[in-house]
Amino acid sequence: MTGPFQRDLMRGSLDLMILSVLSDGPKYGYLIQKQIRAASGERVPLPAGTLYPILHRLEEEQLVRADWNDETGRRRKWYRITSTGKSRLRQQAHEWTEYVECIQRLLSSLGEAVLRPSVGRGS
Repeated sequence: MTGPFQRDLMRGSLDLMILSVLSDGPKYGYLIQKQIRAASGERVPLPAGTLYPILHRLEEEQLVRADWNDETGRRRKWYRITSTGKSRLRQQAHEWTEYVECIQRLLSSLGEAVLRPSVGRGS
């Protein structure tokens, strides 16, 4: 089993992940965490102590809007992506796609044996 991604690798993509999850409809914090964990195969745990400061910053930047709602039987803060957030999401998704393609081109010269995870061997 593969563990969580390295923090440095994720640091620049958490906004993109959160905006992406919100692009299919409003969610409260736990639903955002759950969807990101599921989509990443449990490799992005995104603890509340990381998620909520990002959501607050995204709200300050007017990329998301938050509203309190208790329709689910519990008062929760629901986050929804704004039109500005959708524009940022499109821009970041394009940049990340180009970045991934660049890394794939660079790694393609390493060959299959180097890229295959070692099993049963020490580091």
